[in-house]
Amino acid sequence: HTGLFIRYNEGMKNTHLEHPEDSILTGDLSVLDAFLMPLLLSLKIDGAPAIVWGRNPATGRQFVGTKSVFNKKKIMICETPADIDRFYCYKSSLHEILLNCLAYLPITKNIYQGDFIGLGGAKNYRPNTLTYKFPEVVTQEIIIAPHTKYYAVDDLRDAIAMPLVEKLESGSRVKYVQPSAFTTNNEDAFYSLQNMIDRAKRLAEDVDFVDERTANKIKINLNHLIRQGRIIDGDVFEDAGLCSASLIDLWHTVCEIKLHALDLCEDDADFDTYVNYNEPTQGEGYVMVTRFGYFKLVDRSAFSYANFNNDKFTAVA
Repeated sequence: HTGLFIRYNEGMKNTHLEHPEDSILTGDLSVLDAFLMPLLLSLKIDGAPAIVWGRNPATGRQFVGTKSVFNKKKIMICETPADIDRFYCYKSSLHEILLNCLAYLPITKNIYQGDFIGLGGAKNYRPNTLTYKFPEVVTQEIIIAPHTKYYAVDDLRDAIAMPLVEKLESGSRVKYVQPSAFTTNNEDAFYSLQNMIDRAKRLAEDVDFVDERTANKIKINLNHLIRQGRIIDGDVFEDAGLCSASLIDLWHTVCEIKLHALDLCEDDADFDTYVNYNEPTQGEGYVMVTRFGYFKLVDRSAFSYANFNNDKFTAVA
C-alpha cells in the first residue's frame, strides 16, 4: 500500500465536512461523481479541540488558536500567553491546551490545522469519543493529528484550505499522528461502486429536492433519529411536510454507497482504536478529499450513540 497522494490546485474556504448522503438533499449530486474520480483519503482522527497554528500573515508572528482564528469579527488569535489568558481564561482545559501548543509547537512559516489528542506521559488517550492506545508511553509534551494546510497572503480570514499531503516530522516536544489511508485495492477511486452510483442517479431523476433552509431542518431531524437509534422513514418526513419520501429513499441509497466505500478503506495507523474504552473499532472513519469538496465517510449509526455520550480530554496511563 502506497497511499493516495494527489495534490489539488483548487483550495477551499474553511468549511464543515459533509456526510455524502446529506449533501444531496438540495439536488447537488456531485458527490456521486466524486466517488468515481481520483481522490485523497485520510484517517479521520477523533481529537478535540481543533488546533490551528503557524505564522500569522498579518503580523509575521507565530500563533495558536482554535478555528476561531478565522472569525470575521471576533478575532481570537493567540500570539502570546497573555492572549490565551484574555480569550480562554474561563475555559481551563482549553486554556491549558493552548498554552502547551504555544510553548511546544515548532516555529513554522506555514499555517496548519490538526486535532489535539492529548498531553504526553500516557499510552491511552480519549480526547473526544474514541480511545487511542499507543504501543508505548508517549514521551513528547503534546500529541496532535495535523490534517489541513492553509494559504493566506495578508489575513487569516481569507485563508484557503488544502489537504495536508506531506508528513510533519515528530520531535522531542511534539508527536504528530498522520497515518496514511488508502483503498484496499490501491485504486485512486471507488470504481467498484459504479453500478450503485448509476442506480442512485436514476432514482434522483424522480426526486423533488429541497432548498438549503429545508435541508438544514431535515439534517436536524436525521441527526436526532440517528442518535436515538430510530428508523429513518421517508413517509414520516413526507407526512410532516418536510420533503417527499423519495428524497429520503435517495438519502438511504447514498448512505449505502458511503458504507460500501468505507469498507474499501484501510490505513497504517500504529495505534489501536476503541469505543467505550475497550471495544475495538476501525476508528471514526475517513475523510474523502475530492475536486468537489471534503466528505466524511463515517458509519453514523455505529458511532452516534458513543459520540452523544462522551467525556472530553481524557488520558488514561
